[in-house]
Amino acid sequence: MSRLHDKLLREASEETLRFITRRHFLLDCVTGLGAAALGSFLTSCGSSAAAGPDFSADPMAPRAPHFPGRAKSVIYLHMAGAPSQLELFDYKPDLQKLHNQLCPQSLLEGKKFAFIRGVPKMLGPQAVFAQHGESRAWVSDHMPHFATMADEVSFLKAVQTDQFNHGPAQLLMQTGSARLGRPSIGSWVTYGLGTENSNLPGFVVLTSGGKTPDAGKSVWGSGFLPSVYQGVQCRTKGDPVLFLTDPEGMDRNLRKQSIDAINDINRQEYETFGDPETMARISQYELAYKMQISVPDVMDINKEPAYIHEMYGTQPGKESFANNCLLARKLVEKGVRFVQLYDWGWDSHGTDENLAIDYGFRNKCREIDRPITALLKDLKQRGLLDETLVVWGGEFGRTPMQENRDGKDTPYLGRDHHVEAFTMWMAGAGIKKGFTWGETDEIGYAAVKGKVAINDIHATILQQLGFDHEKLTYQFQGRPFRLTDVGGHVITPILA
Repeated sequence: MSRLHDKLLREASEETLRFITRRHFLLDCVTGLGAAALGSFLTSCGSSAAAGPDFSADPMAPRAPHFPGRAKSVIYLHMAGAPSQLELFDYKPDLQKLHNQLCPQSLLEGKKFAFIRGVPKMLGPQAVFAQHGESRAWVSDHMPHFATMADEVSFLKAVQTDQFNHGPAQLLMQTGSARLGRPSIGSWVTYGLGTENSNLPGFVVLTSGGKTPDAGKSVWGSGFLPSVYQGVQCRTKGDPVLFLTDPEGMDRNLRKQSIDAINDINRQEYETFGDPETMARISQYELAYKMQISVPDVMDINKEPAYIHEMYGTQPGKESFANNCLLARKLVEKGVRFVQLYDWGWDSHGTDENLAIDYGFRNKCREIDRPITALLKDLKQRGLLDETLVVWGGEFGRTPMQENRDGKDTPYLGRDHHVEAFTMWMAGAGIKKGFTWGETDEIGYAAVKGKVAINDIHATILQQLGFDHEKLTYQFQGRPFRLTDVGGHVITPILA
C-alpha cells in the first residue's frame, strides 16, 4: 500500500509541475492593476476563504449562530405537486354554495393559469371539515389522525408565490430563487451551523412517491456554496447511499489507506492553489468513510419496537413516506441538522383518476396522515419537538374553480395551480401552538390578511435556528448573497 501511496504522490507532483508556469504567473507574478483585477475576479467567484467558514479546517465543524436559536435541527416535509388547501385546512362553506356555477370573469381577467381555458365552473370542497382541539382549527376528514395534533402547530393560511409551474415554484420554495444555481435551505443551514455528528451528513434528503420533484436534485443542491453542503440523498431500500459498500476485494483498512493517499494529494493541491472546493472534497472523502459504519445503523428501522411501527405505519425494507418520517426522527436524534422529505404525487389535476381531487387526492392524504401525526407525537414524547422545527407545505396552492384544459368539462375533478394563496404549517422549536395566521377571502381565492411570502418562510426558519437572515451571507460574483435575497421578514406572530 505504501508503494501505491508513493506512486499517487509522485504522479500528483508531476501533474503540478506541468502547470507550475501558468499557475505561478497567475497567482504569484501578476502585479499592479492586474493583481487587483485578478483578486477581484477570484473573490467574485466565491473562492475567497474569508467569505465563509475557515475551509482550511473542517468545513462541517459545529459553529455558533448569530444568537441562541430555539431549533437545533429542521425536518422539512415538502409535498411535491402542491396539495389543495381547500380540501385540507382552509374551510370555505361559501365555496360549496357556488359548486358547479360558472366562474365569475373577475377571477379570470388578467390572471395566468396553467390549465384553465374558457370559463370554468366553481368547485366546492371535496371533503368534510370539522373543528378540532382547544384551538378549534379546521381540518378535513382527509387527515383524521393529524386533526388530533392541531393544537401543536401554527397554520399559515395566506402564503403567496409568484411561480405557477412546478419546477420554478419548487426551486423558489427550496432555494429562494426560481432559477437554477442557488443553494437550498438545507445547504444554507449546514453552511451556517455545521453539524453535531461528524459521522453523518449535516443535510439528509429522503424521497417517496416514486419520483423526485419536478425541479430535480437541484432543490437540495449547494449551488455556489462548497459542495460539502449539498444534501445527501439516502434510500430506504438497499444500500442507504449508493456505493457505500466496499467493492469486492477491498476491505475497510485498504479503503482507509486509499482515501488517506487521495487526501494527501488534495491537501497538496489546496496548499498550492487555495481552492476551498478542494477542502470540501477532502471532507467528503472522510465523511464517506465514516458513513460506512454510521449510516447503515441509523437507517435501519428494523430494530424499532413494534409500537413505533404501528404508530407510523412503517414497513421495513420498502420505500415509503411513513418509513421516511421515522428515519427523520432517528436522524435528528443523532444530530443531523436538516432532514428534507420530498413526497411526489400531489399534482391534483382532473385528467387522471389517480390524481383527481375527489379520489387520488384522498388516497395521497391517507399515505401521509398517520406518519406525520406519529412524527410529531414521537418527537414530543422524546423531548425533541422543543428543539426540532417541523415545516409542512407544497410549492403553491389550488384554485377554487375547476380546471378545464380545452374549455370543456374534464373527466375527473381537478384544481389548477394557484399562486394567490395556500396553506403551510410549522410546529416545534418556539413556534406557537394551536395558532392560525393569515386569512383568505370567502372562497379561498385571494389572501386578505396576514400575507406571507416565500422568503418570509425562509427568514423564519433561519430565525428559529439563531440566524439573522440578512447576515447569513456568502460572497459570490461580486456581492454577498443570502437565502432571502433582497426580501424576507420573520413571521413574528407565530413565534412563542
